[in-house]
Amino acid sequence: MSVSYFNRTSGIRSLTRAQDTELNDKIQPMDAPQQVIFIAIEPKTKSDQEKLAHGLRKLMAEDPTFRINSDVQTGETIVRGTDELQLETIVNRLKREFKVEAAVGKPHVAYKETVTQVAEGESKYVRHIGGYGNYAHVKIRLLPGKAGTGYIFESQVADNKIPKRFIHSIDEGIMEALTRGVLAGYPVDDVRVELYDGSFHEVDSSEMAFKMAGSMAFQNAAKKAKPVLLEPIMAVEVVVPEEYVGEVIGDLNSRRGCIEGMELQGAKQIIKSSVPLSEMLCYARDLRLRTEGRATYSMQFARYERLPSGPHHDDDDRLAPVVVPLTLQPKGKDSSVALPEPDDG
Repeated sequence: MSVSYFNRTSGIRSLTRAQDTELNDKIQPMDAPQQVIFIAIEPKTKSDQEKLAHGLRKLMAEDPTFRINSDVQTGETIVRGTDELQLETIVNRLKREFKVEAAVGKPHVAYKETVTQVAEGESKYVRHIGGYGNYAHVKIRLLPGKAGTGYIFESQVADNKIPKRFIHSIDEGIMEALTRGVLAGYPVDDVRVELYDGSFHEVDSSEMAFKMAGSMAFQNAAKKAKPVLLEPIMAVEVVVPEEYVGEVIGDLNSRRGCIEGMELQGAKQIIKSSVPLSEMLCYARDLRLRTEGRATYSMQFARYERLPSGPHHDDDDRLAPVVVPLTLQPKGKDSSVALPEPDDG
């Protein structure tokens, strides 16, 4: 039996593999914080594309906690960060220090998907290309995983069913399918896949065929496994004068927040809470207005939780509606923003 693990921090890959790996993985440490929010930046001219790439390279060298991808269909650069303030700072510096002229979209929350029940998926890939056949037959079992375990793949088939040389291709196909979930297009996390059966053809089977079969079998299983969305939950601490405590707590509760404790600090209270990130956009402005600028707050990623079912208040400016992610899989062409190699120094 073989087991392989999917790197959960890699996110959606939309640059060419060399660009994405070289600029993101080489600079970013393995224990980097979660990138739970993203914006789209669209350079206005070719010159701005070059300045944007140069600026992002410099900024990533200073701050390795954000990542970038490029949407090959729209030409937009996707900047993924740990919070709204970080993204705002990046955009301001790109414009001020590197003179980048670009259209910048609203922040969107980086949701994830997972499955909630066991399901089986099967795919038989049979194609004839240029006179040659392609054959692959895959059967998998998809199971929910524990939070934080990522993707686990196990092969339970004998060589006479599927030769070992094709097992890795099935794994690769499933990993690609994980980057574009079946519910809303977000990455799938915390799942276990068991390859339990299949078949091959002595002449017509190929690695490409088994990669395609693996991807399709996963999608088939995921649709039946009751997929759900996961949303990032933030640990929020607000330091506020006593007279505004009730106002701040009421506002946090209205944002689906959970108050976890309070601590006296001189004449102020520290309110500790957990709040969905989608409810915390523009919080700095709202907190300033509610407390006449006398309160401060800090926020960091805590965990992912299942997004409750029900209507989303898309008409409320502070909320980030669930949208299809802006980064897509590349389809045979490079990103429009060619990212330069990182400086050695």
